[in-house]
Amino acid sequence: MISGKRQNRWARTAVLSLVFAVLGACAENDSPWVLTVTRVAGGLSSPTAMAVPEDGSGRMFITEQSGAVKIISAQGTVLSEPFLDLGSRLVTLTETYDESGLLGMVFHPQYSSNGRFFVFYTAAPGPETPEGYHADIRVSEFMVSPTSADRADPESEKILLEIPTPQSNHNGGQLAFGPDGFLYAGIGDGGNANDTGFGHTEETGNAQDLSSLLGKILRLDVSVSGAYTVPESNPFSDNASARPEIYAYGLRNPWRFSFDRGGDHRLFCGDVGQNLFEEINIIVGGANYGWNLREGLGCFDPDAPSAPPADCAELGYRGEPLVDPILVYAHPGAGETIMGRSVTGGYVYRGQSLSPLAGKFVFGDWSSSFLQPAGFALVAETTDNATRTLSRAALIDPVGRAVDRFLLSFGEDETGELYVLTSTGLGPGSEGEVFRITGARNVQNRLPGSQ
Repeated sequence: MISGKRQNRWARTAVLSLVFAVLGACAENDSPWVLTVTRVAGGLSSPTAMAVPEDGSGRMFITEQSGAVKIISAQGTVLSEPFLDLGSRLVTLTETYDESGLLGMVFHPQYSSNGRFFVFYTAAPGPETPEGYHADIRVSEFMVSPTSADRADPESEKILLEIPTPQSNHNGGQLAFGPDGFLYAGIGDGGNANDTGFGHTEETGNAQDLSSLLGKILRLDVSVSGAYTVPESNPFSDNASARPEIYAYGLRNPWRFSFDRGGDHRLFCGDVGQNLFEEINIIVGGANYGWNLREGLGCFDPDAPSAPPADCAELGYRGEPLVDPILVYAHPGAGETIMGRSVTGGYVYRGQSLSPLAGKFVFGDWSSSFLQPAGFALVAETTDNATRTLSRAALIDPVGRAVDRFLLSFGEDETGELYVLTSTGLGPGSEGEVFRITGARNVQNRLPGSQ
């Protein structure tokens, strides 16, 4: 039984909505921040993630939703042959809109000496996949080819983790190594809506169910090739009723998280909302981030997702506190705001080229329109565990023209410079481009953020 009541939370969210209504009303050329982006590469198939091996080569590896990993050389050339192609191992993708595919990649911290890297993709259902499920979320290890640094060995796959997922949406997809040396993986709640229905735990939803890996951030020890163990310090490692891989839970669709490479290395995570709000969380071990008891700072009712109740649970099903996001912004129509629809997590900027962004969290939104490519960036200043300011950022090319794209992901190179991965199409086609953020300026006073 849920204990505790959360009162006046909707009122707090309504106050925030007034702030974001002003932000959302800004036309693109009136955005408080302007980010200049320079095209690095094109002709990609919905680029979903960027990984760098930190081997001094200057190469950037781009995962395409349709299954290939492409290399952008230090000279800015996209190599004609993919580093790896997993297209034949994926679940079948639709041509219009799909959230499945090759979604994440990360190199082992000692890649230059051990040649190991990891990918996250949705595999075609196998003999062990429950009947009616859409796919298996797969986290696999591969090795670089012994004969070419620009080729992986496609036969070297070692499947570390398979998680059956009932629907095609809300897969998550992020992989990252933390400063502790462990591998972190973001898993969505299994899809559908409200975390209810076929394949979702009946009373709690998957995200609140500690016996399910769906709706979670996982932490794995992959120090031995081809397998994983559970770190003893994982918060549920000694809980017989919970999956020990779980690091944090109560997430809907964690689409991109990153560790701050400076400061105290906080883990920033974008969690895609449902009808009303998008959110950014600081992930800490053992924390419950509220889905599907809450959306953003407000209460959530799966039976009425657009009409949150005034009062809701203060605590989770086990009496644990529900952790607030550090940042919330609204969907079109929520509190008369016009903002975004699907958050894309980014990075705290620690590079050297863009001093106005130093120490600020740069992230974005997929698009303010579902059918038209209208993604945009956001800039937030953070202090300790709070976000103090939030500003929309217009994306322009070097001659000042607006860059209208669906914003799929962000990337960070070896030196901490930031990249934006985009597409002009909804499906996994060939309209994908990668841009580097090459300029940043604040053209208006920033408005109060979430705290």
